[in-house]
Amino acid sequence: MTTPFKKIVKAKIKAKKELTDEEKEREKIKYEIAEELGLGDKVKKFGWSGLTAEETGRIGGIMTQKNKESGRMWNKK
Repeated sequence: MTTPFKKIVKAKIKAKKELTDEEKEREKIKYEIAEELGLGDKVKKFGWSGLTAEETGRIGGIMTQKNKESGRMWNKK
């Protein structure tokens, strides 16, 4: 299920609108994790939809872990 934050970011990227600093930080972290897992080239070639559920789940799990460690909360509502 897509969270409200993900829907907003996805819509802005699709419409080529400027992301907020928080949204940019989240996207940066997501790409960094994909690179760490060796998935950066696959994301660049096929986009996020080119990843398997296992791969995206791994990225999401690591993002959640890093966010908890740093005290960040993306969905504040």
